[in-house]
Amino acid sequence: MVALRDHVTLLTGFPFKSDSYTDQPDGVRLVRGDNVVQGQLRWDNVKRWPRDRVEEARGYELRESDVVLAMDRPWIEAGLKYARIGPDDVPSLLVQRVACLRAKEGLDQSYLFYLIGSQRFTDHVLSIQTGTAVPHISGPQIQQFEYRPLPLQNQRAIAAVLGSLDDKIEQNRRTARALERLARAIFRAWFVDFEPVKAKAAGAASFPSMPQPVYDALPINFIDSELGPVPEGWGVGKLGDCCHINQRTVRSGEIDGEIEYVDISSVTVGRLTGVQRVPFAEAPSRARRRVGHGDTIWSCVRPNHKSYLFIHSPPERRIVSTGFAVMSPGEFGASFLHEVTTQPEFVHYLVSNADGSAYPAVRADHFASATVTRPPKQLRDAFEALTMPLRDLFASAEREAAQLAEVRDYLLPQLLTGQVPVEVGDA
Repeated sequence: MVALRDHVTLLTGFPFKSDSYTDQPDGVRLVRGDNVVQGQLRWDNVKRWPRDRVEEARGYELRESDVVLAMDRPWIEAGLKYARIGPDDVPSLLVQRVACLRAKEGLDQSYLFYLIGSQRFTDHVLSIQTGTAVPHISGPQIQQFEYRPLPLQNQRAIAAVLGSLDDKIEQNRRTARALERLARAIFRAWFVDFEPVKAKAAGAASFPSMPQPVYDALPINFIDSELGPVPEGWGVGKLGDCCHINQRTVRSGEIDGEIEYVDISSVTVGRLTGVQRVPFAEAPSRARRRVGHGDTIWSCVRPNHKSYLFIHSPPERRIVSTGFAVMSPGEFGASFLHEVTTQPEFVHYLVSNADGSAYPAVRADHFASATVTRPPKQLRDAFEALTMPLRDLFASAEREAAQLAEVRDYLLPQLLTGQVPVEVGDA
């Protein structure tokens, strides 16, 4: 066995001051612990550093293929907080309390990424982290990790096998994101910017993607409402009257056997990063919300993080935390409900109504009290018919990605220990 300290260069981040962060889009992205999730980076909660001040942090610029690891709360229920810097993640700067690992000669950088992603390294982190309120690890502790050395050509062969799976996983995720963007673009065109109504008022005989009978029924005038101008004949009401919120609760002792539990840390912007399979009798006390197909869940804590998820064909025993608001279709269909509650305007409403400073949070009644437009049923039904097939494709791509990730995670320890040999020529 050899120690990591002999084969990697470890860099810890720069102490950027939060009062100097910038909202300018040309600012350089900062890789903080909150940006590092299970095997990838999340940029929905990005903070930026002024481009004209990059020189003072010149030694902390990240490179493509760097491996980063959160040093505070390095492990959460969803898994180890590590990632690899991809081509779309640069330029970016490393923040204090995040470690960057770069392989020295004799260690392949891609192989290093899979070493850090192994269960053996996670076990090492769990054995060395200290602190209760904020568990943490140090650079020297990371470098203590020992692993089985392999010739460089074998490392590259293993990395090539695992990398091919990761490439397919990323391809599926890109497809899913593209389908999601398409559904969102249609929603904003129809229900936020009112483009079909404006087109009809301007004399257009039809609108792309909208069924002709639905288009023919559109008005050409607008009326004032508490949300601003809306098409004539559209209503305005409360979200709680258009859907069901926290409708299904599971009680203690109601389920025998294992459940798939989803906690707040497992959900990012529209993505589920993992589930905990645990006997219901041993599950956290917050494991009490049932979910069904078409539900949208929203984390009540820190709504600015936008931790929400569309639930598609969940297993019968999928249970989520009471820290989520679970919204189920009612008057609003599943796709329409999801889009209404994930628009920037809705996020702003939640953030402005959050209570608390350290852990700002909203309650279920905040969701119920949100003012929303109520377009005619015919128009909403047309949106469901057009976009739910996109969500079906999206879910299929995500499921395949999850299955491939399970295969990769199954192979990883066996490849690293030599239980499954790889022909060097495969690389």
